[in-house]
Amino acid sequence: MKFTFVHNNFNVTDLDKSLAFYKEALGLVEVRRKVATDNSFILVFLGDGVSKHQLELTWLRNWEKGTYNLGDNEFHLAFEVDDMEAARAKHREMGCICYENTNMGIYFIVDPDGYWLEIVPKK
Repeated sequence: MKFTFVHNNFNVTDLDKSLAFYKEALGLVEVRRKVATDNSFILVFLGDGVSKHQLELTWLRNWEKGTYNLGDNEFHLAFEVDDMEAARAKHREMGCICYENTNMGIYFIVDPDGYWLEIVPKK
């Protein structure tokens, strides 16, 4: 028996804002979309055009809390980039860098809902 990664999910409060962020910050594009028959939710799957792994963004129509409580859990997704300095410059310009670890040569950006995304240099 073999298991393989398919996707990760992040719930988002503003789907259009999140789609724009992921496209600009990481080049992720919509691969497919599912809209509930009663319009209670929308699922949008994003891909990088290279790997099979996708990021599923879930928007819930009746989410009444305004934001998602991400708690103290230090979960994140990591993205490898072939030009670390250009990526860092772009993310600085966007104002989305939330933590840098210069000793390790990595940094994190934060999306509109507060999810952290690790940026690592290509090995």
